[in-house]
Amino acid sequence: MSGFEIIRPLPGANFGARIEFDRAGAASVVASAGAHPEALPAALAQCGGLLLIKDMQAIADDPALLIRLSHTFGVEVEDYTTTLTAQTAVHATVPQILVVSNLPPVNRPPPARPDPPLTADGKLPVQYPQRSGWHTDQSYRRPPPDISLFFAVTPVSKHTGQTIFANGTLAYAALPPALKARVEGRDGLHVRLNTGRSRTAVLRGDKPRPLAPHELPQRQPLVRLHPVTGAPALYLCESSQMDWVDGPIVGLEPGPHGDGAALLDELMTHLTRPEFVYAHEWERGDVLVWDNRCLVHTATWFDAEVEGRVMWRTTVHGNPGPLYAGESKSWLPQAAE
Repeated sequence: MSGFEIIRPLPGANFGARIEFDRAGAASVVASAGAHPEALPAALAQCGGLLLIKDMQAIADDPALLIRLSHTFGVEVEDYTTTLTAQTAVHATVPQILVVSNLPPVNRPPPARPDPPLTADGKLPVQYPQRSGWHTDQSYRRPPPDISLFFAVTPVSKHTGQTIFANGTLAYAALPPALKARVEGRDGLHVRLNTGRSRTAVLRGDKPRPLAPHELPQRQPLVRLHPVTGAPALYLCESSQMDWVDGPIVGLEPGPHGDGAALLDELMTHLTRPEFVYAHEWERGDVLVWDNRCLVHTATWFDAEVEGRVMWRTTVHGNPGPLYAGESKSWLPQAAE
């Protein structure tokens, strides 16, 4: 596709790319992407699953542009009114947009600061366990989603409120042979949030609540083959989206102190090593496109008592890979019952 330049990798990272279009303006960018629908998905695959498009501020006044851009990456852009999402977090007029904000009516607080807040050499912590919250979107679903787009309506001050990404493809390729052998053929056990089955809840002694059929834990491979590139990638989360009652890893001793926990901690520490990580400093109008099939990410702290943050997210489905062929959506009550 003519009309844009791929600038890779992203600053300070070993993957990702910024996409620079010849014609400025969100409407022109979206029109160009739609006229060549294969181009941006190809760039996403070539660049390790992360693309940055800047200066898209016009989306804030015309949110349909974000939906059109999202459709470039897959056949289905999720309607959040049908997926048990709290309606206060759904855009008032565009149901395909999830609003991520600390402001009313969403009232979603930022994560806590790491303890200590900086690394020993004074840098932003990225590596687990000092940096926590690592996940891939909605991994507790089968089929899990493909792509997420995140748009900065109102970001917060620089050096806070970052989104940090870790590349599971690079991390898998760098696994020591013995550790690679331990993960082959194994599944993680993922579960939706607020079920009492997170690591924190289990350690606290909470009683897990009964689960409806559409909330049941879902197995996902620890090593996932990307349906476009064919490359294997580590695919796992940490505390909140793994089942710490019967998991986190199928076939290993369950619970926060079991063999499964020890393996997960070892993998997460490896996956989030700085050479596999990119930390994005948000500016108004930024759009980040990321591939959940090969990346994990986490959010960072900002001062929610002083600043208000508004971000919009869309979720794209369409090509989870042959492992999920023919499966109904596990998270929809009518499909699960």
